[in-house]
Amino acid sequence: MAREVQARAPEGWEIVALGRDAADFTNPLATLAALKRARPEAVINAVAYTAVDRAEEDEALAQQVNGATPGLLAAECAAMGVPFVHLSTDYVFAGSGVAPYAPADATAPQNAYGRSKLAGEEAVRAAGGPHVILRTSWVFSSHGANFVKTMLRLGAERDRLTIVADQIGGPTPARAIAAACLRIAERLYKDAGQSGTYHFSGIPEVSWAEFAREIFAQAGISCEVVDIPTSDYPTPAQRPLNSRLDCRATETVFGIARPDWRVGLAEVLDDLKERQR
Repeated sequence: MAREVQARAPEGWEIVALGRDAADFTNPLATLAALKRARPEAVINAVAYTAVDRAEEDEALAQQVNGATPGLLAAECAAMGVPFVHLSTDYVFAGSGVAPYAPADATAPQNAYGRSKLAGEEAVRAAGGPHVILRTSWVFSSHGANFVKTMLRLGAERDRLTIVADQIGGPTPARAIAAACLRIAERLYKDAGQSGTYHFSGIPEVSWAEFAREIFAQAGISCEVVDIPTSDYPTPAQRPLNSRLDCRATETVFGIARPDWRVGLAEVLDDLKERQR
């Protein structure tokens, strides 16, 4: 995400991207010291422990990275009067029903990862400074490990894949999230009254199986996708069946429309092709 933020920063902005060597969220005091040295005018926190299944056995670490350290940083930003933009997830919800979750809907995370992200949200709010918590879902990019890159690898290796078809959500390009965070940070810098919790995810909403089919279609990969229910693909962490997010407040307040993830997918595939040349 840091790469995407740097690539989309408006002209004249200086982006200080702190890597794990400078801001290790398992070492909160060192991370806090790095924040103070940077003396920012706004902070975007895109750091997260995202190993959803591993978090079931390592919840303490997930809580530190996703909960405690963001809360400490948000408190320092509040003391400095600096806006804090914090990324969160649809996993804070129960994932039931079919209606899109609104920002004010009751939370009920069903796994350790979701609990740790909810703890982070609560800590950021409790800090009392200008902040936006931006919940998103099904993030993909040309960097790091994600569903798109996994499908490209498996699709090239196999003729047939079974993919879950009863989990529904909005795939979201990381570059769109980065652009949204930058716009929100700029707005918060000018008007802290827009603080709160918002949602941002791609359209149209699809299943993982439908997402995989579009990946293969755009990439020109011949691989059959067979729909299966979540019950046929057990994992240590329970996944939400409903990851739909109501993003209307984000568009109303910040003028940020939901991105078409199919366009974002084409851009990611182009990026990956460029790297192979």
